[in-house]
Amino acid sequence: MITFENITLKVYQQTLLDGAYLHVAPGDKVVICGVSGSGKSSLLKCAVGALPVGGGSIRIDNLTLSADTVAEIRSHIAFIGQEPVLGADNVRDALLLPFHFKVHCDNSPSDKQIFQLLERFHLSKNILDKSCKRISGGEKQRIAILRALLLNKTIFLADEVTSALDLESKAAVMAELFRPEITLLSVSHDPEWITTCGRVVDLLNHQLAERGQ
Repeated sequence: MITFENITLKVYQQTLLDGAYLHVAPGDKVVICGVSGSGKSSLLKCAVGALPVGGGSIRIDNLTLSADTVAEIRSHIAFIGQEPVLGADNVRDALLLPFHFKVHCDNSPSDKQIFQLLERFHLSKNILDKSCKRISGGEKQRIAILRALLLNKTIFLADEVTSALDLESKAAVMAELFRPEITLLSVSHDPEWITTCGRVVDLLNHQLAERGQ
């Protein structure tokens, strides 16, 4: 589902990856660990074409990442960062934003669908009328995940998505992202998240090395 092959990456003249490999099969739950600044978040950004690699190839859902395929690849995956950009003034508009585009306009969710997901994420219906500037980082993370689920995304790239969550909210997020049909490639320092992931990959000395192999 996600393959990094012989990846080389430099950011500001600093080598982060040098001939790195990683294969994520459908339904895998993979977490990347490493010291701050080692390139974990940069690796996720490479997968959505936000950072160009210096060498190697990236494949997502049988598509090789390139200038010609990046838009289609982004339509297949959900990238959830530490500070998601919701792209609208209020939360309701942010949730419905993708459904204004032709590719999704026939699948606009009902209020019932939205309310059910809000409840699963321990969010009040009242949040829909709030300004995106006035909700917390943890609320933004949950809204971003909720929006991806409304779009029926099943491939998630998640960067420290529990960092701003209380225990109850974290449990709700993990219940959704660790479902069997979700393919999850994540970065985290959270011990519970790392333990729950089926595969732990260390980024060390510019390489990706899976624990236990």
